[in-house]
Amino acid sequence: MRKFVPLGVLGLLLASVPLLIGDDDYLLKSCVFILLHAYLATSWNIVGGFAGQLSFGHAAFMALGGYISTLLFMNLGLTPWVGMIIGGIVVAAVSVLIGIPTFRFKGAYFAIATVAFSGGLLTILKSVPRIGPIELGSLEGLIIPLQMDGGFASFQFLTSVPYYYIILVLTAVVLFVSWYIERSKLGFYLTAIREDEEAAKALGISTSRVKLYAAAISGFFTAIGGTFFGQLMGILQPDTVAGPEMSTQMVFNAIVGGIGTVFGPFIGAILLGTVGEVSRVYLGDGIPGLHLIIYGVIVTCVILFCPKGIVGPLQHFFFTRLAPALSSKKTVAIGSGERRKHDGSTPNN
Repeated sequence: MRKFVPLGVLGLLLASVPLLIGDDDYLLKSCVFILLHAYLATSWNIVGGFAGQLSFGHAAFMALGGYISTLLFMNLGLTPWVGMIIGGIVVAAVSVLIGIPTFRFKGAYFAIATVAFSGGLLTILKSVPRIGPIELGSLEGLIIPLQMDGGFASFQFLTSVPYYYIILVLTAVVLFVSWYIERSKLGFYLTAIREDEEAAKALGISTSRVKLYAAAISGFFTAIGGTFFGQLMGILQPDTVAGPEMSTQMVFNAIVGGIGTVFGPFIGAILLGTVGEVSRVYLGDGIPGLHLIIYGVIVTCVILFCPKGIVGPLQHFFFTRLAPALSSKKTVAIGSGERRKHDGSTPNN
């Protein structure tokens, strides 16, 4: 149980962020976006990291989930909470349909298919204003109508505090699912496939089916992130939600943190998101685009010097330096207390 203490401390720290920030809604909204990218990177990692099936068009799943829940909300009045689940199920099915013809072959077929699907979906969303009676918004996107009553049912809030706690819970859920998968039979199969697919087949593992499971789970959670993004922004624009930048950021966050690990994508998103936001705010006015240069330098340095991500060195530092130091201090403190107790109970001669 001792190994879960740092996670508990981290959870309490993250839960207290709105209290520490106070009334600065801009700063809190920046934290919401950072957590959202951590959530998306962790969702991507289920198929891209655990299964080793790189997806460079994952933003399409995010966009599809967001558009489905928003259209259900606008046309049928269905609460986004239900719409996000429906969108997640639909996207999971789409992920499986993409994976069925591509997972049967070795190579980058799934990556190519996701890029093609993402590009096709982006073109449709930008050029098709409507499908029958359903408005898609074309280039302008879908503007989510504000509800007068607002509140939980309509997924619309006046401040960023509710959004922060919602994305914090969603991130905790996808981290738990990733942790559970890694330790389950599915995780064992995925690792075997990632390391040597031919050897996995020789062991009797149905590699195509296992990869389809990972793709479906990853697509489901990514679609939920699309619904959250739409409700947070109040609008879904094709280039923003389905563009290559969103897909690239998921991949970069996972690579920097540690692809194929549970907490690596989360840590990578926190690092890159924080550095990107700080450099954009404090350095962006001096040289336009400087924050993007800094962002790129960090990614390049991590790839060169920590090819497996920064989560490895962080774990090494914690388990070989920090944890033993804390443990020794605790042992010394307990020993001192026992000696004082013993000395105090010894009768005077």
